[in-house]
Amino acid sequence: MAFFLETLLGGLMAGMLYSLVALGFVLIFKASGVFNFAQGAMVLFAALAMARFSEWIPQWTGINSLLLANVAAFAVAGAIMFAVAWLIERLVLSHLVNQEGATLLMATLGIAYFLEGLGQTLFGSSIYKIDIGMPKEPIFVLESAFQGGILINKEDLYAALIAALLVALLSLFFQKTSTGRALRAVADDHQAAQSIGIPLNRIWVIVWCVAGVVALVAGMIWGSKLGVQFSLATVALRALPVVILGGLTSVPGAIIGGLIIGVGEKLSEVYLGPFVGGGIEIWFAYVLALGFLLFRPQGLFGEKIIDRV
Repeated sequence: MAFFLETLLGGLMAGMLYSLVALGFVLIFKASGVFNFAQGAMVLFAALAMARFSEWIPQWTGINSLLLANVAAFAVAGAIMFAVAWLIERLVLSHLVNQEGATLLMATLGIAYFLEGLGQTLFGSSIYKIDIGMPKEPIFVLESAFQGGILINKEDLYAALIAALLVALLSLFFQKTSTGRALRAVADDHQAAQSIGIPLNRIWVIVWCVAGVVALVAGMIWGSKLGVQFSLATVALRALPVVILGGLTSVPGAIIGGLIIGVGEKLSEVYLGPFVGGGIEIWFAYVLALGFLLFRPQGLFGEKIIDRV
């Protein structure tokens, strides 16, 4: 039982990180109808900015505190992601309003390649580290309930808590603020929102900026765990099954879908892997997503796209 709970908790913590990346897809699709294939490149670009400025700021200012250096680097990287998001919306997507979905998809693919190249030009192509002070050593919990306790990786736990905090803040933002309610109105019906005076262009800029912040936090966490390298852009591919499972139009779906896939990956690898030679964790999420595309393409909580047109 202890080993099962250990695997379950590991899956939940991994799933929370998947949910965080998936939120970037869902937020932009809900507000503008654009499936943003550049989300992975945004995660990479944000992580590169965070990693490099956390090195450069102490050199430029003489700051010796790791906390202050990271806070300053996060603020600078956040400002850069706001600028990137604003430029993407203003220079690219605002000129493609009412275009075919395939045109918008190709535009986001072009943005992805541009951001990867720009990141390499500005920040270099080496592997960089992000040290935000998360402890690496594991801990044992519930030792009184289970013999030997349950082993939990502290870094995974802290990362999951950071992701959960951001998800909670975004939920409060959408539910309690006037801007959040405007975003939800735009997501429900663009024309109706515009008819009551909600400026669509400003809302879309806000959504892309929020997606940029989500990308920054995701990049910071994944970069701390794995190092900042260009393969980090493929992290978004791990979030695609989450979006398909939860639904392209559902923020709760992104959260629950991430948890389901995180737990499913871990449990299937541990309990089914020995019978098929292992490696289930690599393809489990995609097979599950394929099943949903065949039998419930809108996902668990999403609505049929045709109903929104």
